[in-house]
Amino acid sequence: MNRIWNSVVGKLWGTIMLLVLFVLFIVTVLMLEFLEDFHTQQAENKLRQEASLITTIFNQQSSIDYPYIQEILADETNLMIFSEEKQLQDVIHEGLGQQEAEQRLQSNELFTRAFESDQATLKTMLLPSLSEPDRMENFLVLAYPLDETTSPHGVVFIYQSLKEVNNTSNQTTKIVFLSGFLAMILTTLLSFFLSTQITSPLRKMREGAHELAKGNFHTRVPSSQRDEIGELGAAFNRMGMQIKHNVEVINQDKEQLSNILSSMTDAVITFNKDASILLSNPPADELLRRWSTHATDSDSPLPAALIHMLEHTVENEEELEEEFELDSHYYSISLSLLYSKNMVRGAVAVIRDMTEQHRLDKMRSDFIANVSHELRTPIAMLQGYSEAILDDVVETEEERKEMVRIISDESNRMGRLVTELLDLARLESGYLRIYQAALPISKSVERMTSKFVQRAKERDIQVTFQSFVDESVAIYADEDRIEQVLTNLLENALRHTEPGGQVNVAVKETQSTIQIEIQDSGYGIPAEDLPYVFERFYKADKSRTRGKGGTGLGLAIAKNIIDRHEGTIWVESEVGTGTTFTIELKKM
Repeated sequence: MNRIWNSVVGKLWGTIMLLVLFVLFIVTVLMLEFLEDFHTQQAENKLRQEASLITTIFNQQSSIDYPYIQEILADETNLMIFSEEKQLQDVIHEGLGQQEAEQRLQSNELFTRAFESDQATLKTMLLPSLSEPDRMENFLVLAYPLDETTSPHGVVFIYQSLKEVNNTSNQTTKIVFLSGFLAMILTTLLSFFLSTQITSPLRKMREGAHELAKGNFHTRVPSSQRDEIGELGAAFNRMGMQIKHNVEVINQDKEQLSNILSSMTDAVITFNKDASILLSNPPADELLRRWSTHATDSDSPLPAALIHMLEHTVENEEELEEEFELDSHYYSISLSLLYSKNMVRGAVAVIRDMTEQHRLDKMRSDFIANVSHELRTPIAMLQGYSEAILDDVVETEEERKEMVRIISDESNRMGRLVTELLDLARLESGYLRIYQAALPISKSVERMTSKFVQRAKERDIQVTFQSFVDESVAIYADEDRIEQVLTNLLENALRHTEPGGQVNVAVKETQSTIQIEIQDSGYGIPAEDLPYVFERFYKADKSRTRGKGGTGLGLAIAKNIIDRHEGTIWVESEVGTGTTFTIELKKM
């Protein structure tokens, strides 16, 4: 029921019904008033006609013809004729209460005035009912003079019960109410038909609006009518098309922005004014996860330094570019303000992890320092000994030959350093080509190891080779480059192993890879230096003495060569026990 009253149909029907009922009420009241007056007037006129006719007949005959007079009188109508002496001469009374009616007439003021007046007088009086005993009814009483020329004169009293008039009025009222009821039914049908014609397209528009709200922008509503509703439907369809276009544009812009943010290597975070995160790209999500493991505030993963910079930016409404350090990582941050109707609503932070750049800067500076250090000593020796020879400082031929030998050794050392630097640069830049081919690993490693056996014997170091793979097992590699790697590793092993020690080379096999192990019983590498052994110019001898003769580039070159072969190399060492380098390459 509430649904009907809350609908347009119910409201329109209720409005029309209220209007129709109000109009029917006014019309019914006025009509009943009019009809009552009309019927009363009709009764009065009829009484006058009957009284006039009866008076004429009575004056002509000096008596009344009862059958004829009864035909003249209407139903529920009686008469009494009084002489000028106010004596009852004739009476026609059908029904009960004749004597009481006569007494009431004679006691009424109309009775007295009627004998003096030359005009007919009409009055409504209470007289006994003609059909029900001990009941009074309203009667319309007409006093009509028998002779208008004389005074006093006789009078004809005709009285008619208003019951007949009331019955007529009641019948008329029933007809009026029946007509009103039929009008209400017709109005209801018409209003429902009219409201249905109006609300049917509105309901379709409502359903279309719900479909639009669900994201179905292909929804269309009928707009064939050539009225306001049809125009509304056409406008609704145009609105749907425009919304679809706008949503597509927004989605394209959103997708474009999302792609741009996702493809950025920098972390982008959008903050609200209260430092809550609104939007972040994948690098930012990764950064936030990393920070959350070290966050002290469970509600926010942001570091205190970033929150402080964000608050400073929002409060002072100024952009900010800073660098900060967190957990041995260096970050560069750029903060820009977000506006909404000239009001600051937040900020956008672009964060770049500068740790690698810091590391590269440090490596660059270390590289310059290392190269300078490595070159300074031989250059100084070359310069010193060459000046000594030029100045004839040497006294004997043996001293001159020793100086020349030293100059030659240092020149060769500088040549090796420059050559290894060029090889490393070409490897790192990708300009050094790798010529890969099938390489029987067991025989190749055994051949490469055998080159160092004699040199090891001269230093009282034992070099052994073991193979745990079949001779047919091969890898896809550049033999010269693999030999260069093994040469570097074996030279390092011999250089750092004391006389009486041993170096073991082993070839092992896993399900999909080949492992080459070079194990020595030398000094070992401290645990804090292990992460840096493959960096350029790394030396376990921190004093950088020339006694070992290395340049510090061999392991860096070895790692780059193995990386170019899509393999891995790692080291395990313990001070005083020895070191083991392991190379792992894929089998063919």
